[in-house]
Amino acid sequence: MTSTTDWAGFLAATRSAVEPVLAAWGDRARERYAGPVGEAIAYSLDSPGKRFRPALVVAGYGAFGGRGDAIELAAAVEVVHTYSLVHDDLPCMDDDDLRRGRPTTHRAFDVPTAMEAGFQMVPLSLDVLMSGTERLGLPVERVSRIGVELYQAAGAAGMIRGQVLDLEAEGKAITLEELIDLHRAKTGALIAASVAIGGLAAGADDEAVAALRRYGSDVGLAFQIVDDVLDATMTSDELGKTPGKDAEQHKANFVAALGVDGAGAEARRYATQAVDQLRDLPVDSGLLEEVADFVVSRRS
Repeated sequence: MTSTTDWAGFLAATRSAVEPVLAAWGDRARERYAGPVGEAIAYSLDSPGKRFRPALVVAGYGAFGGRGDAIELAAAVEVVHTYSLVHDDLPCMDDDDLRRGRPTTHRAFDVPTAMEAGFQMVPLSLDVLMSGTERLGLPVERVSRIGVELYQAAGAAGMIRGQVLDLEAEGKAITLEELIDLHRAKTGALIAASVAIGGLAAGADDEAVAALRRYGSDVGLAFQIVDDVLDATMTSDELGKTPGKDAEQHKANFVAALGVDGAGAEARRYATQAVDQLRDLPVDSGLLEEVADFVVSRRS
């Protein structure tokens, strides 16, 4: 089936809906964590972004017939993503000064505050998730599966594993297969979980959730490859963050492995493969198919 909904418009609408929710939870963080940690959490959550992962949650939810308000559930994923960005920017990781057009959290505050803010966003995300699933009236079994989906993707088997592999690969020659494995974990795991969580919230069965997860993993890999191309070819004003960091820090990346043109072709291949994962699902997949085009054509 196809959809007439435009992904760019859907993404913008999701962003408009999710940002007040993030701001409200930022205000709660100020109350919960007195002093600079609460302020750093609120600052980080208020940082402008694409809100790509929340949009995937809502798109997956809608594709399987979800009719409730999934925005707060989607916001839980963005809190996890934001925590990962705060820690990824630290001097011990990417040592970056700019994120989403603003000073990174450790530059706006300091390193210990940014570290603690990132840590505290993990339990905060669980509070957001529980509030969001309660709003949807989900049964306990579904809530449990959604929690497992999110925190496995964010934890040692997913995003954190990818971050560790990324650090270990600095200054080393790794194979393309190892690079793909690294980024299926570091970037792809949370993107895959986002769309799977949407399906789970709408009552998708195990087979459909597995297909959504495969789709999201391929979309996530295409997303990262395009990130590497943009990092090598765009300016800081265009990106909203410091370009050329991968080359400067001798990080393994797809442009170094394949060249700009080769990396672009690889991103398109994974985007096509992602869409193929949706072919047999008896749902309106048009919006999710549009995501693949967005990922490979984006300029920031």
